[in-house]
Amino acid sequence: MKTAAVPSILFVCLGNICRSPLVEAVARQRAAQAGLSLSLASCGTGHWHIGKGADPRMLQAAAEAGYDLSPHRARQVRADDFQAFDWVLAMDRDNLETLEGLRRSGGTAPALFLPWAGVAAPEEFPDPYFGDTEGFRHAVALAEQGVDGLIARLRQR
Repeated sequence: MKTAAVPSILFVCLGNICRSPLVEAVARQRAAQAGLSLSLASCGTGHWHIGKGADPRMLQAAAEAGYDLSPHRARQVRADDFQAFDWVLAMDRDNLETLEGLRRSGGTAPALFLPWAGVAAPEEFPDPYFGDTEGFRHAVALAEQGVDGLIARLRQR
């Protein structure tokens, strides 16, 4: 739930099996290490993977970097998410446009994750789903970079 005491962030990608659960896990671990209390979640704009775990290739790439995605179960964005979260951060423009179409007036306006976190380039978080193993490893590095920027931004609050 939205509260001033504990900032809440929802990370959103297409299927909620690659990018957004990765960013959620990285943010959860790094926020804890930084002593920040955050309410974190992730979801997808699509319905295809509801209830499924993270993509096995993402599980492996994340585990190699020290992040555990095994508890994750995909869910689809809900209308009440825009009321429940302080920030709704999309991984790419397609997901941002979908979120903007779903948002009701008065709810949290979605934004692109990487620019919001202060990452200059790339503006969009590439989807590794149709790529090779290296794309998943690159996603982990990009998630870490974005989360570092996110934590720096939250510390300035």
